[in-house]
Formats: sequence, C-alpha cells, structure tokens
Amino acid sequence: MDSRTEPADSVSASASESAPEPEPPEATGPRRWRARRPAPRRGGSTPARPPLVRELLLVAGLFAVYKLGRGLATGHTGEAFGNAHRVWDAERALHLPGEGAVQDALLHGGTLVHLANTYYAAVHFPATAAFLVWLYLRRPAHYVWARRVLALVTAAALAGHLVFPLAPPRLLAESGLVDTGRVYGPSVYGAHPATDTLANQFAAMPSLHFGWALMIAIGLIAATRSRWRALWLLHPLATLVVIVGTANHYWLDSAVAAALLGIALAVVHAPPRPRPAAPPAPRGGGRAPVRVPAQDRPELVGAGR
Repeated sequence: MDSRTEPADSVSASASESAPEPEPPEATGPRRWRARRPAPRRGGSTPARPPLVRELLLVAGLFAVYKLGRGLATGHTGEAFGNAHRVWDAERALHLPGEGAVQDALLHGGTLVHLANTYYAAVHFPATAAFLVWLYLRRPAHYVWARRVLALVTAAALAGHLVFPLAPPRLLAESGLVDTGRVYGPSVYGAHPATDTLANQFAAMPSLHFGWALMIAIGLIAATRSRWRALWLLHPLATLVVIVGTANHYWLDSAVAAALLGIALAVVHAPPRPRPAAPPAPRGGGRAPVRVPAQDRPELVGAGR
C-alpha cells in the first residue's frame, strides 16, 4: 500500500518544487489608476479627433489669410475689366449658354430673385462652417481630409485672384445683365467696387462659392452611408444657378473652381468610407441561431416508430 502511494507523493512534491512562487504585491504607495480608453465604434476603430483649440486657431488663421488675400487683389480696376471682356468673348467663342438665360428665369418674380440674393449672401459661409463642424464631431478622419482640400482650393483661388483680377458680369455693360443684389436686395457689396473695403469685387475667377459648395457635397457623400446621399449635389447645383443668375460669376468661374477642386482631391487622398455598424450580439454571449431551410434539414430515419 505504501509502495503504491509513494510515486504519487513524489510527483506532487516535484510539481510543487518546480512551480514558481507568486511574486509579492507591490508595497510602494497607493495604487495607480489608469484612464480607460474609449471603446472603438462598431465596424472599426475610431480615428483620433484633432484638438479643438488648435483647429479653431487654424480655421481662424485660414479665414484671416483669405480676407487679407482678397484685400490685396483690390485696386486693379482697368485690368479687371479688360479680363472681363476677354472671358465674355471666350464664352461666346466656346458657344456656352448665356448667363442672361438663367437671370431671366429668376427675374420672372421678385420673390425668386430675392431668395437667390439671400442664398448668395447667407449660405456660403454658414454652410461651410456647419459642414466642418459636423465632420469634426462625427467623422474626424473626413474632417482632416476636407479641411486640407478646402485650404488648398482657397489658397489656389487667392493666387488666381491676384494674378487674374476679374470684374463680375453684373459690372460689365457688354453683358446686359442686372445687378440683382443692388436692385432687389440683399447685397453684400458696396456701390463702388474700387472703394469697397468689405469685399473684393474683382475676385470672380475662380468662384469659391461654387468650389466650396461642391466640396461640401463631395465630402458628405464620402462621409455618409445614406442611400439618398447623392442629393447633396443639389447644393452646388443651386449655388451654380444663384451665382450665374445674380450675375456675380461667369460660367467659366465655376469651371475653373471645379478644376482646382479636382486637383486638390487628387493630391489629398480621402479616408476609407465608413463601414456599416455590426449587427448586435445575441443575449447571453452565444452565437445567434442559424435557421436552416426545411428542404435542407436532414431527414430522421425511423422517427415516430
């Protein structure tokens, strides 16, 4: 009896000798608490959101450079009107539709042209700001991408305003168009373009109104999953009708803005599209039951006997 139990005792003894001894707990001061990291969203990890203060300062700086650049482009009255005649003649040579056809459609009713002037004056900056704020809160990776694209487009546009000052068609007598903002209101420009200190009226090409609106639509289409997301293209379409119908821009102003945006989008790569949320896990932590069609179920031989 003793001989049979002796090997078991020796094995347990050897096992106890080979097992490592538990390390004593640290006795140095209070325990340190680590902050828990936020759980990633379903369907992938959540990208880091840029610091808010840094982004506010950056956007404010970009806006200040934008206003400064537009101010530096003022004072080129003769050159701006000379370029306006060249653009007008180029559009006629290209057989582009006249801007007057769009304006005639707006002038059928005073309410419609007033709404167009309001859209031109009140939607441009608030829509872009709301677009960036929403991306910052809900799609941080797309926010960084959109901010970089808008910065490149705006910088290129400011360079164009300095190199190629252009009077809008509402100031060109040859166009025969009406300055709807001055006649019907509201207007964001002064009565005398050469002495206007609030805005540069000779910065028609490229049209940042259309370039920013097109980027808003492209950004929201890329950052959302709705089946109706293509409807965001109505914003740049409405903007195009407004800027041409109010005689603030030529057709070619929008074409140049779209080309600059295309170059910026080719340089700054977009983040991956958001993936759909994963289906909720079944209660209890187990796998969800898989339903098998009746024709695929195995037939039990001898069942019911």
